Amino acid sequence: MKVAIVGAGAGGLAAAYDLARLGHTVTVFEADDHVGGLAAGFREPNWEWSVERYYHHWFASDQAILGLIDELGWRDRVRFPWPSTAVYHDGRFYMLDAPLSAAAPRWPWLDRLPAAGTLARGVHLLRFPALNLIDKIRYGLAGAYLLVTPRWQAFERTTAAAWLAKWMGGRTYRLLWQPLLEGKFGPHYREVNMAWFWARVKARTPRLGTFVGGFQAFMDALAAEVSERGVEIRLRTPVEKIERNAEGLRLVTRETAGAYDRCLVTTSPSLLARMTPSLPPDYLEGLRSLRAMGAVVMVLALRHRLSEQGVYWHNLPKSAGFPFLALVEHTNFLAAEHFGGDHIVYLGDYLDPDHEYFSLTQEQLLERFLPSLPRFNPRFEPGWVRRVWLFRTPYAQPIPPVNHSRSIPALRTPVAGLWLASMSQVYPWDRGTNFAVEVARRAVRQMLDESPTS
Repeated sequence: MKVAIVGAGAGGLAAAYDLARLGHTVTVFEADDHVGGLAAGFREPNWEWSVERYYHHWFASDQAILGLIDELGWRDRVRFPWPSTAVYHDGRFYMLDAPLSAAAPRWPWLDRLPAAGTLARGVHLLRFPALNLIDKIRYGLAGAYLLVTPRWQAFERTTAAAWLAKWMGGRTYRLLWQPLLEGKFGPHYREVNMAWFWARVKARTPRLGTFVGGFQAFMDALAAEVSERGVEIRLRTPVEKIERNAEGLRLVTRETAGAYDRCLVTTSPSLLARMTPSLPPDYLEGLRSLRAMGAVVMVLALRHRLSEQGVYWHNLPKSAGFPFLALVEHTNFLAAEHFGGDHIVYLGDYLDPDHEYFSLTQEQLLERFLPSLPRFNPRFEPGWVRRVWLFRTPYAQPIPPVNHSRSIPALRTPVAGLWLASMSQVYPWDRGTNFAVEVARRAVRQMLDESPTS
């Protein structure tokens, strides 16, 4: 077959890899000037590693992406450090997801125990003064129930806010989970169903993974692999229209138009709707009804370390007056030596695409953000900032309301030969490169199953 793939992110490249291995002719169309999608990175001349535009990591349980890496023989280039996560309460940061050695530094061997992650969360939770003993017991029992429950379907009939407040308790919900939901989904946080939260509990591990050289190094290596197998990757080539005619599927770009037997779109549902107006009206309406939060991420290169506790991820409640959802100190996850001695800090937020942060200039946002940094380190001063980058995308975090499974579009669209594999279809799992690879490879399998030439 002659197959077109729209999008050169992790999913698009994984799909191209599978198709090329089977001898199909594949062309990948990418609007940007680089591969990688939302996991793409950038580098300064003196950096050994790249830095992701939007903070990314893998989990030790990410079978799809790690399975692909194993197929490629690159597992020796994957690293799984265990960084520290902290929550803000009453003017202080408290560790809640950190190695056991952070609590017992004389016993670093504890971090190698099979149940180290569970033990560490329990130890740090017991030290968290904002919750009483009953709160902590309810937290543990409810968390254990989520871990042992194998199916998510019943959870999608209620909201995460209602379930967590009922079973973990109102205080635990207000201190730990409402800030997470509100930060991820803004004014929509009360709508999010519990299946999404269940999936986070089931899929996430305390050790976070990356690729030697950064995610861009992985994406570039994957692009090189598929190129060697005959795949053509056309950068700076946005697809303007997809239509069905007697020859098959016709893809139109600014420069050319070509006919293909199959097409897999790995971008957002709204982009598919714009590119393919010939889709049936009810299907188009379904695509347009799928909502998502955008992301605004500012990356700072600092001359000094910000978190003297060594915290990687700071979860920040909106009620505490921070102008961003999370502060992520990348160089408390990976050594600053990889980045020429720069200390890399992300200031990130999930926001509605019409939020003012999408229109403010970099200078205006920096002016909003910098006054908060002394709350992380009283010694901080603006002179620590060596360089600033700003990245924004309108499609970053799908919003899953109650009974969301009824709204998920099938991978096969009503247009013959046209397929969609997007972040909005990995539900109940959360977005990320792991599930982007899983859904794209699943779409390829279905595509080939129905093809007489597969």
